[in-house]
Amino acid sequence: MLSEFLLAEMTRLATQDALPLHRQLYEGLRRAILEGKLPAGERLPSSRDLAQDLNLSRNTVVAAINQLSVEGYLISRVGSGTFVNDNVPRVNPGQALQAHRRGLSPAPAGQLSERGKALSTSFCATELEVQPFTPGIADFSAFPLPLWQRLQNKHWRMTYPDMLDYNNSGGYAPLRRAIADYLRVFRSVQLDADQVIVTTGTQQSLELCARMLADPGDTVWVEDPAYWGAVKAFMATGLSIEPVRVDEEGIQPDAANPAKPPRMIYVTPSHQYPTGAVMSLPRRQQLLLAARKHNAWILEDDYDSEYRFSGPPISCLEGLDTDDRVLYMGTFSKVLYPGIKLGYLVVPKPLAPAFKQAHYDLNRPGQMPLQAALAEFIEMGHFSSALRRARQSYAERRECLLEALQPCLNTGTPNSAHISGAEQGLHLCLHLPAAVDDGLLAQQIGQQGMSVRPLSGYCLQRKDLSGLIIGYGYAPLKEIGQSGPLLARCIQHHIQTLTPAPSS
Repeated sequence: MLSEFLLAEMTRLATQDALPLHRQLYEGLRRAILEGKLPAGERLPSSRDLAQDLNLSRNTVVAAINQLSVEGYLISRVGSGTFVNDNVPRVNPGQALQAHRRGLSPAPAGQLSERGKALSTSFCATELEVQPFTPGIADFSAFPLPLWQRLQNKHWRMTYPDMLDYNNSGGYAPLRRAIADYLRVFRSVQLDADQVIVTTGTQQSLELCARMLADPGDTVWVEDPAYWGAVKAFMATGLSIEPVRVDEEGIQPDAANPAKPPRMIYVTPSHQYPTGAVMSLPRRQQLLLAARKHNAWILEDDYDSEYRFSGPPISCLEGLDTDDRVLYMGTFSKVLYPGIKLGYLVVPKPLAPAFKQAHYDLNRPGQMPLQAALAEFIEMGHFSSALRRARQSYAERRECLLEALQPCLNTGTPNSAHISGAEQGLHLCLHLPAAVDDGLLAQQIGQQGMSVRPLSGYCLQRKDLSGLIIGYGYAPLKEIGQSGPLLARCIQHHIQTLTPAPSS
């Protein structure tokens, strides 16, 4: 019976993980769907009946069902109820999913590269632009500096010798535990602290993955349009970059060149950079199948998942991985301040010892007092408070910018513009008619004292995209209110020049 299965699953999750009730129910229902206990097309009991059977509040049940609907596991039919999506794939309950969730480590999906093997076994020792609308920039003016200084001073005073040395364990243990707890509860990442490696940010995480998992000349699939930092990291490590088109559902594995199978696949599934597309569930499954087919690793960059303004948070791709193929990375720069230069990389258990050894030998990580201060900052609840304040502030700025851009949208002409990616993050993508020279438009906007970036500048091979990447993270609310209408007028004027005057 479904309710008995869900009660057993929720009891297990409550024992193992500190998950809220709606998340326990979400995980239980998702497992029932993936393992076929809820077959395709099956109608779910009503939220009222489920709440009664499970002795939960109806709000808790509705929250879990809404999340599964957002991610494509369930579909609602007006007047009929909620059903399991016919497109959801199934797994054998005796295979890797159960083993993974019971804490067992399946066999690694692939082997370390020759470079990775050498790094882990040889010679082993025991333009900051802050003009309004610049994308990728977070506002760090509200960061609680006095508190942060007190925590750093405290740990400097308490510092003992090994805190001043390099660290070969992947980072300060309490910080790795704090990161693991945060990701397990809020991002549904399946991990323990030993899988966490503290890095100086996403760039170092990418370079470490490239050096450990691929050899020079190996192919890496990269989204097109792409995050330039990832492209640079792969170029610097001698990889062959293969662009793969992105649409409104994220990366299109079927559009990749079959003659260039990947060793690694780099994706931003929760909020594609720069378009903001959210990778759909069918596309996620396609990607995992492609990785399995090519024996490839997936690098999941979850760079701004903390800022979800519309709808529930999108679960990470790693949560669907049953083969230990996904390496998950994130950063503190968007929540705290860019110069903190601290991020994290979560690697499959079989790879953790080699990655830690290579990280030590290559990067000589340190900053232990800083990591200790951050661990306490998280453990005392200051991180959650800072995130809550930042989320509220950015939500207000986002709404102000969206309102300012309305005159550019829905003009009723073939040259209308539209927005994507505004549900999450610190930027949005304004798609423009293909005839617009977005580079020229960005220059004209820059002459007005505002900084935006052309979408075409992020493209690797594509010639069919025109648009503007507009950030709202750094621009104060008052300045958005003043500069937003000016930005909209510049864009609107440029679009109108493309529209022929009506014939007399």
